[in-house]
Amino acid sequence: MLRSKKTLLMLALLAVVCFVAEPAWADRLADAIAEANPQGEPGYLGIPGGPQLNIIIGLLWAIWVGWIFSTVGAFGGIMAGVGHITIYGLGDYASSFGKGAKLNKVVTDSIRVSNQWLVGCSAALSSFNYWKAGRLVLPLGIALAIGSVSGSWLVPWLTAGKISLKAYIGYFGLFVLFLGCYLFYETTPKGQESKKAAKKAAEAFQKSVKEQQKGGTVDMTEMGVKVQKFTPTACEFTFFGVEFSFNPLIPVVGGFFISALASFLGVGGGFLLVPFLTSVAGLPMYLVAGTSAMAVFVGMVNSIASYMILRSTPVEWSLIGAELVGIVIGSIIGPKTSKYIPDIWLKRLFILLAVYVGLKYTLKGFFGILLPI
Repeated sequence: MLRSKKTLLMLALLAVVCFVAEPAWADRLADAIAEANPQGEPGYLGIPGGPQLNIIIGLLWAIWVGWIFSTVGAFGGIMAGVGHITIYGLGDYASSFGKGAKLNKVVTDSIRVSNQWLVGCSAALSSFNYWKAGRLVLPLGIALAIGSVSGSWLVPWLTAGKISLKAYIGYFGLFVLFLGCYLFYETTPKGQESKKAAKKAAEAFQKSVKEQQKGGTVDMTEMGVKVQKFTPTACEFTFFGVEFSFNPLIPVVGGFFISALASFLGVGGGFLLVPFLTSVAGLPMYLVAGTSAMAVFVGMVNSIASYMILRSTPVEWSLIGAELVGIVIGSIIGPKTSKYIPDIWLKRLFILLAVYVGLKYTLKGFFGILLPI
């Protein structure tokens, strides 16, 4: 009964947001269409001559987006961006109107907020599933979330309607490439020297999973995250018998900068949170996904509201609806399968995706060089 009331409340809030924002969306979009004067059958966002979208493709791609985000705690927004920009061709469509055209910027902002709808949904589901499994560091997630609130409101207010598609794609790729290279360094022997606690916890977790597969009775939740101490300046917790500690003030500051950058790029920020949680907090990847998801969820709620209410950014609701169904499916599967993948391979999967996607969009945005999907 309580869960039903919460669901109804969320739907009611969404309805209010849509009701309040819809006239403004129409004005901004109508002005952009009037300036460009496109011709043809209505397509994306009702724009004459706009791309005709296949929602089945959106559903299938969203399953992948939900799975990858809920598995490594990152790349949901980036993969959503790949879908919207490349698979649906919205990137080329926006750039066809020219750098200074209003329609270029409206479609670009629409891509950014559409990415965030998918990531926000996956983050909410992933946070809950990992919390149940004892693989979410709640105090750390709260500290990151506190910092993310101001950052995720500030950037849409400053940049919405001011960023061209070409610049957006170039910066998008550059940051992803940088993070991929940095995490690759962390997998080297030198980079692993400072990760002894994370490695020990990961090994203990993997050992328990193998015992469970052999029929052993292992209470994975009971051996999960246990907070021992939590103050404004110190937090201590254990995971599978290994002790970890951090200063909550650091993730508050980190959360602000991460959410600000993620909001600018139109992604969830997990690709920044993962190196932050593995490097600064020293967590094993088995804890990173859930903790990252919680911080991402708070940032996405704020950023989506900022784009759509304050900056009147439209989205294609039929596409978003189909994609959210796929996100739910992928986000349920992710936590169930990730425990069977070794910690080092979770990080290598992240690196592989980061390097390729980073190169692809850096070359496309800044040099006009196209790589295959």
